[in-house]
Amino acid sequence: MYDLIKEAVHDDAAAIEISKMKKDVGSVVDAISELSLEDTMKLGMSFKRFPLGCDLTEVVVGTCASDLELVDLLGNCRLSDMIGAPIHICAYAFSDIGEKFGMTGLEVMKKVHEIVDVPLDLDHFGENGAMRLPRNISGCGGDCYNDGPAFTECPRGRIHERLIDKELEQKDDKEEWVKLSSSVAVNVSSEQTGEAHAAPLREARDVADLAKKYGKGLESIMFVGDGYDEVITGFEKSIELGADVIVVEGGPFNRCENTTESFAKTIAAARILSLGKVVATNGAYEHEVRAGLRSGLNMVITGFPKNHHGYMCGYEPGTARRGKFGLPRVIQIINEEFPNRGLPAQKHDLLAIATAVKLAGPEYIYPNKIGSYYVGDAHWATLVNSRMYQNIQLKHTLNDIVNLTEGNTVSLHGGRFISWVLAKELDKQVDEIIISDVDKWVLDNTINNLQDELNATIIAESDDKVAASQSDFSIASTTMIPIKDNILKKVPNALTIV
Repeated sequence: MYDLIKEAVHDDAAAIEISKMKKDVGSVVDAISELSLEDTMKLGMSFKRFPLGCDLTEVVVGTCASDLELVDLLGNCRLSDMIGAPIHICAYAFSDIGEKFGMTGLEVMKKVHEIVDVPLDLDHFGENGAMRLPRNISGCGGDCYNDGPAFTECPRGRIHERLIDKELEQKDDKEEWVKLSSSVAVNVSSEQTGEAHAAPLREARDVADLAKKYGKGLESIMFVGDGYDEVITGFEKSIELGADVIVVEGGPFNRCENTTESFAKTIAAARILSLGKVVATNGAYEHEVRAGLRSGLNMVITGFPKNHHGYMCGYEPGTARRGKFGLPRVIQIINEEFPNRGLPAQKHDLLAIATAVKLAGPEYIYPNKIGSYYVGDAHWATLVNSRMYQNIQLKHTLNDIVNLTEGNTVSLHGGRFISWVLAKELDKQVDEIIISDVDKWVLDNTINNLQDELNATIIAESDDKVAASQSDFSIASTTMIPIKDNILKKVPNALTIV
């Protein structure tokens, strides 16, 4: 594996080979541990490209805290929805707010669900449903992050305390919380020597089973720890649970001598190992966030003031404390690392993906494959469980498009996942499918993936006009409005799917 990973730093063919093979966690971590920081970053970014991994860069936002007014929680959620940031639900805080206003935590969850379209990511959830925590934890000032740089457990000596009686009072609501969520997070760091940091693995298994029962995305939170044995354990337990998204925690839970390099290497390894191709962080100092972004990090979980995620990403020791508004800071860091890219992903980006998901249908998308690759990534599965997806009205269904198609040669303009789905459906009735895309990497990977999968002859063409001139019927196979409009300038008679 070391030789192949070393090749993959500079050789696309090796990266593609790795993406298709079964991976052993220890071998991947071993190989990456031998790379330089520069090569680690190159490797991680290689595996962030379509179709090897998810190429979104986004923020997910914690909007709640136990001592917020209900009106402020709802306003925070509306603001997150307006900018298109998925909402990270801290279940204990929703329950604490509910208690203050004569409601259950689930009733607060329902209020949020009714007013936003973005996906809802449920965390701090255990075998009794919403966790309930004592005030010294729910109102924690962030001592570990602020003091830094490394701890094996809380610097105040607290264990993972729980108010079990309160949890049991609302245990009957457990499944309803999950039904309203798009994804659910579990924590495996108790298996990484973090017994004082998280609930035991049996609770993670219980919640993971429930998430899978209702078709929700599953996130697994692990920490960097010693950078080797504990990283391997974190990945192994995450994969064992069937996690779609790997969430890597650094900050005070990165105990390595070179924290920047170890965080980058953990992110790069996660890029290769994550089942759903999405890699996130819920806690990382500024230098780790920057190194992680350069190593293929997809998602930074941040937060509003008082929410603990508000200080956990993007700050350094001495400045990371409760009350920080991490969201604008993280957005600025992302834009400094990737200037002029229009990042992080915004609501129009999520709407385009959700439209693609709705057109393809759950039977085609991740965790299902066409050829050697999943159709989409973990985002595609979680978006199915959002109001955004539910509210989309399609211009044409997949069946409509197939029935409207005429002739024996069809050109698909846009070579990403939707073209795969359309080609798979059209394969039943056409002889040739021409796929055009200006991005050679996208085009080559699409053609190579479909050639062995379909009976029709698959032809690559980089020029939309040429592709259209050689076909009987043209389809603009993209849900991104600017790209679709650009295609229509060249192929005005193409059938559009949005």
